[in-house]
Amino acid sequence: MKKKNIIKSNRDFDRIIKNNKSYRYKDYIIYLERTTDYDYHFGLSVGKKIGNAVIRNKVKRQLKAIIDKNNYEKGINCIIIVRKGILEKSFVMMEEELNNCFEKLKIKKEKINEK
Repeated sequence: MKKKNIIKSNRDFDRIIKNNKSYRYKDYIIYLERTTDYDYHFGLSVGKKIGNAVIRNKVKRQLKAIIDKNNYEKGINCIIIVRKGILEKSFVMMEEELNNCFEKLKIKKEKINEK
């Protein structure tokens, strides 16, 4: 994930979580904010209940890799909070579930077939 597409400030996390509806899925809680900005932004939150720092960073790296594989609509801010059940999932299962979440929320762009 590019640095310009990452939400890091605590103020932005609080604003998005406070002012927007949450969407709960199996192992994720997603907060989505529509903006007039030209770019999309993602914030990831992996709590201490998930595991030690090594495990939390691994989960964040995996989520960033999944996010990088897709194209997204412009003008969205998305916060993804991970639940403890994520530890039993493989990378492929995490990817399928997260992509299904993005499709239900209609933030994922359709891929254009290039020939």
